[in-house]
Amino acid sequence: MIEFTGERVIPGEVNDDLWAEHLARYAFAARFAGRRILDLGCGTGYGTAELAANAAFATGIDIGAEAIAHARSHYPLPNIRFLVGSATAVPLAAQSFDLITAFEVIEHLSDWRSLLDEARRVIAPNGVFLVSTPNKLYYAESRAKEGPNPFHIHEFEFAEFREALAQYFPNVTVLLQNRLESFVFSPSQAVFRQTEARIDGTRGSADEAHFFIGICSVEAKPEPRTFLYVPRASNVLREREQHIHLLQLELAQTKEWLASVTTDHQKLLDLHADLTRHLEEHNQWALKLETDWKAALTRISQLQDELKTEQAGAQEVVAKYEHVVAELHDENRRRTEWAIETEQRLSEHLARKNNELVEAVRLLDAAENTVTERTLWAQKLQSELDQLEQRIRMIRESRWLKFGRTVGLGPRVEG
Repeated sequence: MIEFTGERVIPGEVNDDLWAEHLARYAFAARFAGRRILDLGCGTGYGTAELAANAAFATGIDIGAEAIAHARSHYPLPNIRFLVGSATAVPLAAQSFDLITAFEVIEHLSDWRSLLDEARRVIAPNGVFLVSTPNKLYYAESRAKEGPNPFHIHEFEFAEFREALAQYFPNVTVLLQNRLESFVFSPSQAVFRQTEARIDGTRGSADEAHFFIGICSVEAKPEPRTFLYVPRASNVLREREQHIHLLQLELAQTKEWLASVTTDHQKLLDLHADLTRHLEEHNQWALKLETDWKAALTRISQLQDELKTEQAGAQEVVAKYEHVVAELHDENRRRTEWAIETEQRLSEHLARKNNELVEAVRLLDAAENTVTERTLWAQKLQSELDQLEQRIRMIRESRWLKFGRTVGLGPRVEG
């Protein structure tokens, strides 16, 4: 099945209003039907078939091969032929048609003048050419939200359309096509081809018209009588009632959807409240943690200051002890050297004074006493030195000094 793109009319695939809008033109054109009819831009062929009911032979031409295939399969009538071809280069003989229609075609062509030129070429001297197009002003207003029709290349205003037709045809009348609300009085079943009508107005001027239909001819000038087409789907009140019913159904569905959305919204609000409380609890915990962390940093800073103070004091004590130890070492060294020197002098004196043995013995005893005294003194010094070294070891093993070594602070005390 051919796809409905939103522009080409396909029977059964469009709404009743759009279908009636297009079919009405062919119902209007049937009043001018002669022996030979040409439908330019015939599309899916429904209009050609409508005209063929009042003609000896009808030809439909369209550039779309898919549309022509659809027309051939749906309207296989003996007095109809469908051809693939362009409305700007009609592959048919000159002056060979009594009625030519080109409904909603000209606005799709960049070379729209060629369409008018070809229509003039193939129309018979007494023939009629019917061509329709949307009113540019009304169409732009009605499509203000959607934007321009992407299928239309050139749209016409009333004066431009009439002047363009007049360049090719001596006789030109432009009618306005509008959809009107009306009242009809008819039997329940009978269908009348002849209907009396009273038309009090046509809904505005040419600027407000929906479509223009040009009636063009070369020699004969058809009488431009008003034509009223009442489609089957024309019960406006019934259509409105059905539309209201559909709107009510949609409204009920919308209310149901809103109720569901409201319930979901409340759930989301409750979830948001829970998350907010949870977030506040976490924020309080984070604030407490930050407070504890700042207090810990303050305490660490205090401990570092205390450590520096204790390290400085320990360094001062160690320096003093080291100074005392150095002085004791020097004193012990001097006294040892003096004892050695004294002993050497005594030995030399004994060697020289053999004859003074008594005196030497006395001196020796005195020296021995001195040595004993010095030895005791040296031992006392050694004891003091040992006590100092023990205190130094205790200082070295102090936790503050070890901590200072770890962080690289304090003096280095060698063993």
